[in-house]
Amino acid sequence: MNDESRPRPVFDPGIPAADRAALAAAPERLVAASLPAPRPPSLTAATVVARMLWIPAFAFFYGVLPGGWLRVFFLASLDQDDLVGGAVRWGRLPVLAMMLTPALQVLLLLLGQTDAAVALAGVSFAGWVAGALRHLREPDAARAAREHHGRYLLPADFDRPATRLLIRAQRAVDAVLGSQSHGAGLLDAVGNTVVLPRQEWAIAATLAEHTRLRRERRAQQPERLSPRVRALLEPQDRALELSAQSVAVRIEALEAYARRAGEADDAYHESRVLQGLADQNARYRELLAGTVGDELAGAEIRGMSEDAHRAERALRERTTDALNTAPGLAVPEDTASPTKGQAEVTPPDEKAL
Repeated sequence: MNDESRPRPVFDPGIPAADRAALAAAPERLVAASLPAPRPPSLTAATVVARMLWIPAFAFFYGVLPGGWLRVFFLASLDQDDLVGGAVRWGRLPVLAMMLTPALQVLLLLLGQTDAAVALAGVSFAGWVAGALRHLREPDAARAAREHHGRYLLPADFDRPATRLLIRAQRAVDAVLGSQSHGAGLLDAVGNTVVLPRQEWAIAATLAEHTRLRRERRAQQPERLSPRVRALLEPQDRALELSAQSVAVRIEALEAYARRAGEADDAYHESRVLQGLADQNARYRELLAGTVGDELAGAEIRGMSEDAHRAERALRERTTDALNTAPGLAVPEDTASPTKGQAEVTPPDEKAL
């Protein structure tokens, strides 16, 4: 769930898989079960006339004229960066057809095959008309949203009490299906992927009915009813309360299952750690065995450090002698001190050490 305060849409597992995928991919097409079902698309006279004019013009432009090349040149004049991506969205076959057909037509005309060029133009025109008509049909997501209306539930179908319960159920389902033990096949993978969606749908359908009943009760305005009529409604209220308690018990069972899945994850993680313990112990033994080599390396480094100090002292002595014996060298009073002179000629090796 993207928003923890809102449940995700719930689909009836009985909806065909292809339609469920189309609905999940186009949530903007979904209509809450508490609202009227979407109407089937209807054709108006204006739409029919517009299509009668547009489809032939479209097919003539791309199927007979070099419309594909004109489109590319036009987009290139606008400095479009994604010319290839824009063309590929049509599909490979339409792109090849719009690019190659004009060239073949010109070639046939140059060879004097006028009839063949006309036949190719007619076939191309008919193909583009068929393609345009195919894309005029109702989108799969819109059709599925209309045909399966009421078999999917949205956040608008639940009031606050129902929303809280549904979120708890969905979190439990997600915890089980997203657990490492489920991914590793340690749990009943088939049962989880089949039974848990059914449980989620059953809980959601019941909670949606609770919401409808509570909304109807509020619409009846019980405070305006007489005590005798309110007494007649009390059994309904008790039935609703008992049903809500039953759903809560079912959700608690799901949450307990999710906790057991979490415990199984911990056990699975622990088992993986134990499986790799032997290899880790071997690596640590190698690390301990390398301490002798580290001691030898330390002694060698200390010897190199002593050699560097001896070289540094010799260099300082030669520098001091050169400053004292330099003929005619005027050294200012504040820079002739040994400390200053030593700092200026400190070799790079001293700084590195």
